[in-house]
Amino acid sequence: MRRPLARTIAVLSAVSALLSTSVAAADDTSGAALREVLFVGNNWEGTVDVLESTEDYAKLGRIDMVPDEQERLREIYTNPVRLGYFLGIRHLVGEGHDQLVDDMYSTPDGSAVVASRPSFADVVSVDVATGEVNWRFPVSGHRADHMAVSPDGERVAVSASTSNTVHVLDIRTGRELGSFTTGDKPHENVYTDGGRYLWNMSIGDVQTPLDDPAMDFTKGDRKITVVDTRTFEVVRVIDMRERLDAAGLEKFSDAVRPAVFGPDESTLYFQVSFFNGFLEYDVAEDRITRVKTLPKNPDTTENRTKWVNDSRHHGISMSPDGGKLCVAGTMDDYATVVDRDTLREGPLVPAGKPYWATVNGDGSHCVISESADDRVTAIDFATGEKVASVPVGDHPQRVRIGHVPRNWTSPGPA
Repeated sequence: MRRPLARTIAVLSAVSALLSTSVAAADDTSGAALREVLFVGNNWEGTVDVLESTEDYAKLGRIDMVPDEQERLREIYTNPVRLGYFLGIRHLVGEGHDQLVDDMYSTPDGSAVVASRPSFADVVSVDVATGEVNWRFPVSGHRADHMAVSPDGERVAVSASTSNTVHVLDIRTGRELGSFTTGDKPHENVYTDGGRYLWNMSIGDVQTPLDDPAMDFTKGDRKITVVDTRTFEVVRVIDMRERLDAAGLEKFSDAVRPAVFGPDESTLYFQVSFFNGFLEYDVAEDRITRVKTLPKNPDTTENRTKWVNDSRHHGISMSPDGGKLCVAGTMDDYATVVDRDTLREGPLVPAGKPYWATVNGDGSHCVISESADDRVTAIDFATGEKVASVPVGDHPQRVRIGHVPRNWTSPGPA
């Protein structure tokens, strides 16, 4: 006997709803299988510490990011050119140490950590369960630097600092998807417009002793390069020298260091070499609109050649609502939260050469790396006060939000 049409439609609708619910539940289960964490890259040690992303920042484990170290060293020591650069990195930017983990992100499924390794001039993917290398991408030239992950988590961009190139890789496979040429010594990378554009900031030569403002022109060709990530064609070049001069800031370096956009991406906040503070740049108007000078530490030398890699302040992040900035006062040994509207700073939180600033998992804290004291410290955006501090490995630099499987345990000693 044939069912009435209305009843058939009702049955089909119920089945469809049930299937939709089942798919959604499966998706929820997949999402629930991942645990949000903080990755801390211990540059001189070659490890990534994995911490809780909120509250007490308890240490969950550690991942060795150089399981292939002996193989890489054999390659380096049998190649005179590579050995020269390797030793140069150690004695100059590395302050007498090898640079083994600069930047890192997790793959979308949380199965691997992908990191740039300056001394090995590569990007490597390490399985978080086994500690084994999944893939390795040697960058052009002889040093890898800062990275950025696309908003969808599928692509990772890495600066190849000695070849003036940015490579964009498939984060799952390490396959190169494209590349583009930058100014001298590409450094920071930032995705905008949902991943449509990629901004790269080149910082020039930061190891030379010609640090007087009158000699700043010797540092190289520094600029912001903006590319379309679909074609890797350059769509905009910003020479910050011209913008600084127009704002009456002729003595400021035009080496743009860490930078962060406001939530609507109309305003960029960035640090420059040698300056204790940051600048505000209106993207549409193409001009510098405000300058914030932060306090100097009276114990910090004014001899610029003593500041690490031309930094004075290196590390800036923003609260999710766009109301507060968090600044790492690297050579001045503090960090502080700054109100974005008034540019008034909060308490100066003592810190040992803070080298980076990021935002924790729920957006309530700024997390800084204390590279001199081998710690990471959380500062409350609302109060500007320190709320937690935990020990990590040797010379922590980059701190990033990442994911690992919910039941993850370290593949080796923690």
